[in-house]
Amino acid sequence: MKEDKLMHLPILIEQDEDGIFIVSCPSFQACHSYGKTVEEAMNNIREVIELCMEESPTKELNRFIGFRELEMKVA
Repeated sequence: MKEDKLMHLPILIEQDEDGIFIVSCPSFQACHSYGKTVEEAMNNIREVIELCMEESPTKELNRFIGFRELEMKVA
């Protein structure tokens, strides 16, 4: 019996001005989704990631480096 491998993928979560949660997986190009709750958005991004993996199963993933915060003055 073949054992499935697990992937740990970074997910960015933002909330827009209407309260919708926007999620992105930087490991794949153009891998974004959304939902009314974080849970819904996470379920939706899982489906998008599965589609990305089906389209290019042998394609190398983008390498996730990390997060940075940039301080800027605002007028």
